[in-house]
Amino acid sequence: MKLCRYGNVGLEKPGLIDSDRRLRDLSKVVDDIGPDEISPRGLKTLAGVKPESLPLVNGTPRFGVPYAGIGKFVAIGLNYSDHAKEAGLPVPTEPVVFMKAITCISGPNDEVIQPKHSTKLDWEVELGVVIGTEAQYVDESEALHHVAGYCIVNDVSERAFQMATTQWDKGKGFDTAGPIGPWLVTCDEIRDPQALDMSLDVNGKRMQSGNTRTMVFGVAKIVSHVSRYMRLRPGDIIATGTPPGVGLGIKPTPVFLKPGDVMTLAIDGLGEQRQRVVPYG
Repeated sequence: MKLCRYGNVGLEKPGLIDSDRRLRDLSKVVDDIGPDEISPRGLKTLAGVKPESLPLVNGTPRFGVPYAGIGKFVAIGLNYSDHAKEAGLPVPTEPVVFMKAITCISGPNDEVIQPKHSTKLDWEVELGVVIGTEAQYVDESEALHHVAGYCIVNDVSERAFQMATTQWDKGKGFDTAGPIGPWLVTCDEIRDPQALDMSLDVNGKRMQSGNTRTMVFGVAKIVSHVSRYMRLRPGDIIATGTPPGVGLGIKPTPVFLKPGDVMTLAIDGLGEQRQRVVPYG
């Protein structure tokens, strides 16, 4: 299934994308899409709904974050060896875990607001992993059983903020630094999360092109590893790292985003995001 939420900010309704990629309204079935709805029981209920029985949604409404109730936004750094190389950093021997602030989350096509005093605004297309059942000290062999589905994440980064100290959070957690969506795609449609092409364009020019098979640590390893250090609950999301091609890594002169620039992100089976950069205020 492809689950989503649509409508104005704070007024989103639950939706479903049918096999013809048409948006259908789920509000007569569930009040919202949240941790209960993406649990195994909730997904089983939704899987029994015939898409053709749901009303079509006309027009082109805004897509919001595809589900509500995100408790933690975990991220993994330097998880593609080529990206670590372009950043001038060693390939990690274990997953590099950091957090993005919940307040940074925005819809997949909402504007990205360049923060005050920002000089090095950058892009990062990433596979997002959505937790469906609680995970604590889970084995790698069982880790994917705790996943409800996948989505696109843009780990927008302000490199000057990020590199000012050894902690990355302030360069990763500013408002609008975490577009998610357009859909939450359930695991039955993504049989192998380590075989997904991914891309990011800026102003129509391809900047990032990669495949999740080149991750240093795969999804199962990441979920297992993170669950050793924090309890993962339904609705938590993990961004799993970005392939090479970020602005920071462009040689000889890095390239950074400026107001008016447009990012377009895509991952196989997960849809597409599009964000325009605008200045603060």
